[in-house]
Amino acid sequence: MIGSTRIDLAKALSTKIALADNVDASILFLARLPRILLAAITGASLSVSGAVFQAILRNDLAAPITLGVSSGAAFGAVLAISLGFSFTVMGFSSIPVAAFLGAMAAITLVFSLVKTRQGELPTSIVLLAGVTVNFFFAAMVMFIHYLSDVTQSFRIVRWLMGGLDITDYQTVFSICPPVVIGIGILMMIARDLNLISSGSQSALSRGVDVPKIQKLGLVSASLITGAVVAISGPIGFVGLVVPHIVRLLIGPDQRLLIPASMLFGASFLIICDTVARTVIAPTEIPVGVITALIGGPFFVWLLRRKRQV
Repeated sequence: MIGSTRIDLAKALSTKIALADNVDASILFLARLPRILLAAITGASLSVSGAVFQAILRNDLAAPITLGVSSGAAFGAVLAISLGFSFTVMGFSSIPVAAFLGAMAAITLVFSLVKTRQGELPTSIVLLAGVTVNFFFAAMVMFIHYLSDVTQSFRIVRWLMGGLDITDYQTVFSICPPVVIGIGILMMIARDLNLISSGSQSALSRGVDVPKIQKLGLVSASLITGAVVAISGPIGFVGLVVPHIVRLLIGPDQRLLIPASMLFGASFLIICDTVARTVIAPTEIPVGVITALIGGPFFVWLLRRKRQV
């Protein structure tokens, strides 16, 4: 109901007026609802991915950007914009398809640089490979951006800011399968993730196939990240801080942390997007700016509150 244009809910839900003539219904069901659904799916996916990356890599700074997934997606999208690609695959336009392929290329490159050692993936090397891949794709994005003309440059900058403004129900439902499958897999291995987060050797002694679970978790988290980033663009902060906020509230148990991060992340991004499209309406602020402005101070306040307790 919140937006730059006030709508009459009774009129929007009325069956006596044809949808084509019902402005309130068009705004509610064709403009706002699919955008809210996309925000929920994106926020949930990034938050769950961040929680899993932090557990597997045992690093508080781990996030979807850590393994270069977001930068790989950005490189694919920027390359498609620069080369003027125009095609459709299974209802997706060229930019989301290229972004998803870029994200998958990034995670593939990271795993090609890392070899299993002594029954586990060396997390320090995974992090180093991820940071290296991230910087490589970021450099390629800047290089392509530098060579682009004014029109292409504007489209590139706008996509890199992230946004949820261009969507429809087909787009929303089409990214649901990889997201649902990925989160389902992560929920199934949540108990093993708990053991791995407390130490690989301890997990091995309790019968956990550590390399398999690590790869399965990282690939699943990267899959859902790539799926949503391909549509929304890179939205920072959510995957880094939301898992920490939830962990401070309910604890580190992945069996609770994953679903709680999913719900909190979805709610958080919906609220941020609502602020982004209304605070200086009719102009919209990139939602990534709002996530940092709202989430940063809140996270600092929560940390100070917990320390005092």
